[in-house]
Amino acid sequence: MRGRAYNPAMTDIDPLPPLRRIGWHETAIPPPPFADAKLARVIVQHRNAFEVHDGGRVLWARTKSSARRKDRDDAVRPSVGDWVWMSPAINDEWQIEALLPRHSQLRRVAAGETGREQIIAANIDTVLIVCGLDGDFNPKRIERYLAIVGESGATPVIVLTKADRADDAEDCLGELRRLAGDGGHVFALNAKDREQVAVLSPWLGHGATAVLVGSSGAGKSTLTNSLLGVEKMRTNTVRENDSRGRHTTTFRALIQLPGGGCIIDTPGMREIKLTGEEPVEETSFTDIEDLLGQCRFRDCAHGREPGCAVRAAIADGRIDERRYEGYLKLVQERDAAKLRAADHAKRAADRVANKALGARLADKYGKR
Repeated sequence: MRGRAYNPAMTDIDPLPPLRRIGWHETAIPPPPFADAKLARVIVQHRNAFEVHDGGRVLWARTKSSARRKDRDDAVRPSVGDWVWMSPAINDEWQIEALLPRHSQLRRVAAGETGREQIIAANIDTVLIVCGLDGDFNPKRIERYLAIVGESGATPVIVLTKADRADDAEDCLGELRRLAGDGGHVFALNAKDREQVAVLSPWLGHGATAVLVGSSGAGKSTLTNSLLGVEKMRTNTVRENDSRGRHTTTFRALIQLPGGGCIIDTPGMREIKLTGEEPVEETSFTDIEDLLGQCRFRDCAHGREPGCAVRAAIADGRIDERRYEGYLKLVQERDAAKLRAADHAKRAADRVANKALGARLADKYGKR
């Protein structure tokens, strides 16, 4: 999916309309689909209920019972960042009737073996990939984040925290700048220092929405507190032996920032599984992708074939061999995920077809 670029000029209005304060991009509100419909944005997702914001206040809402079934696709359920139409309140609780089309969405395959896709955040402009400059520093994990962000329609910005405690901050910064490529955004900072955190302001202006992703203990909640200017999000120290922390953020939440933008804080992610639709070649591997078409033979396997442009680039140091192996691993995982997704879709279609056939046979011959 490719979203629209965030345009600051669209939000250069004072005072901001109420919906603009919580990230509304459009210049007008679409016609309500039914009488007394209210437009709001999902800011917190609980197990069976949602907190939504209409630009002026926080409301409680639920979906219809049919939308809460376990077999419902996560893509059609409301997620944090979604815009929804709701019907009038009953006992101070609103009912979500419909989702507006998403202009972007960050998703992954949920942890475990189910293969179910999970929407991390919807209608976002920027993904702040947070990584600590301690034992949390892992360029391979950053590559995976860049892959899923590349499919989201949002802009990735890599934020290296704990720069005040790292002796090799400049080396790490340079490594990730090479990884992000030309035009990439990478910053090293102390997440507790509000002046340093201000470098992220261009992505957090009026009407903009950013989501924070990273492992537990990377500094996402500390960064959120600095952006807010108050200690709102709970933080914990990390373990000395592996630089890991407990999940101080236990659910996704959209928070309004003083500068007019919104930020979505998320729990730490231990697994980053690809969905099968990530444009891996278009993220941080464009240099490798360009080389693939320069080999002497079209069917070059990039092993020991003569005239292999990839092997020549590795030999003369233009490409790091470990990075090339990481590229191959991501492409193979992406392609395997695509096959699994197709298999799941076929099985789901077969179940629907079999159920419909059973219903027709029951109508014709009666139930047995």
